[in-house]
Amino acid sequence: MRNLTMMTDLYELTMMYGYFKHNMTDNVCVFDLFYRTNRKNSAFAVMAGTESVVDYINNLRFNEEDIDYLRSLKLFDEDFLSMLRDFRFTGDIWGMEEGTLIFPREPLLRIKAPIMEAQLIETALLNLVNHQTLIATKANRVCYAAGDKSVLEFGLRRAQGPDAGILGARAAVVGGCNSTSCVATGQMFDIPVSGTHAHSWVMSFPTELDAFRAYAETFPHACLLLVDTYDSLKSGIPNAIKVFDELRQKGYEPVGIRLDSGDLAYISKRARAMLDEAGYPKAKICVSGDLDENVIYDLNVQGACIDLYGVGTKLITSADHPALGGVYKMSAEIVNGELIPKMKLSDNPEKTTLPGYKKVFRLYGKHGKAIADLIALEHETIDTEKPLKLFHPEQTYKSITVRDFTVRELLVPLFIDGKQVYELPDIKAIKKYAKEEMDSFWEESKRLMNPHVYKVDISDELYDLRKRLIWELAQKDSIG
Repeated sequence: MRNLTMMTDLYELTMMYGYFKHNMTDNVCVFDLFYRTNRKNSAFAVMAGTESVVDYINNLRFNEEDIDYLRSLKLFDEDFLSMLRDFRFTGDIWGMEEGTLIFPREPLLRIKAPIMEAQLIETALLNLVNHQTLIATKANRVCYAAGDKSVLEFGLRRAQGPDAGILGARAAVVGGCNSTSCVATGQMFDIPVSGTHAHSWVMSFPTELDAFRAYAETFPHACLLLVDTYDSLKSGIPNAIKVFDELRQKGYEPVGIRLDSGDLAYISKRARAMLDEAGYPKAKICVSGDLDENVIYDLNVQGACIDLYGVGTKLITSADHPALGGVYKMSAEIVNGELIPKMKLSDNPEKTTLPGYKKVFRLYGKHGKAIADLIALEHETIDTEKPLKLFHPEQTYKSITVRDFTVRELLVPLFIDGKQVYELPDIKAIKKYAKEEMDSFWEESKRLMNPHVYKVDISDELYDLRKRLIWELAQKDSIG
């Protein structure tokens, strides 16, 4: 991966310079990266971007061109610029693995590092995790709506730039898509690529039949024809069947047809009948054209005869929810070896942060299904032999008691003392893990409309710490 060190906001560098000038370079702090709220009609998000984070940290260094540019800004002295030549990340990062189902306020990344290092990486980490998690979450919804039908990611031409297209396609596969149209993503991440031909191919030949024959001759082993250039039912499908007959005479079987317009429920059912009657019950019907999870859900409800969904614009742009809203907040400082919890207060309760050096437990019932998450302080443990009472973090009169459960910690070490300790899984392993994550949640939490709100609590000790800090901060404010 390329060096993204300069992909940062200017204020990260001006704060670094301030810490440098005030002899704060040895100060160690803790930051949490998390998001505050779920998208509408979703109970969770899907973690993505961890691999990009690892690559970014491993390539974090300023080159001479970077330093020359920073010098030209006339903001920094030569001592600071000289320090940047040897800058490397030396801290610890723990993070959620890609494919993990995640929830608001949970630390997705936990960074402990000297203040200048932790500050510099804020912007890039947010960029990498925010976007890829957003797309993985949208893809998860699309694939859930599709059920057992395969979803192909087709969004590159509508993505908001090359990185959004390439990394967004990878994130879509993390979220459940089976392939992508983006060749660069396929090459870089060993992801299957898919695609056939455009309407322009058909329009480039004297007749539709000529175009289909030429394509079949070129790709006899992979013949999937786009049949809606002129009229799907009157010409496209009949011409496709003629070419399929010719292919079969040569010893080949067609893959199927693609529909990109019209009433997809009605046309797909007519197409299925026509293909079956012609002797092609195994020919697949692929559809595309401004699809999202809502359209796909409705198509399935209407009994559409569709085998493959090609989803582009509304997936790769997450059209109905264009930003995850992840944030990066300080939660502790380490002073003379002692960890001092920090928190941000706000008139908006959603913006009041959780203090301390934290981890996340996931609790599973005897049925193997996830029943709740618990955000706790790093030193805390859970005794699974004892009943555990969980409270609503704000409405504390709401509670449940869980018994006969198991526990898994969700944060895993990525870097320790600046060295990568996490072995990056390949995309196949990530997809398998993501599916296992989905299977471990009840259907009520996964439905596309008005899902059950999954329980995320904070430990009693973290609750008490937050309460004490709120009181202390309020006292300081009143004195000031």
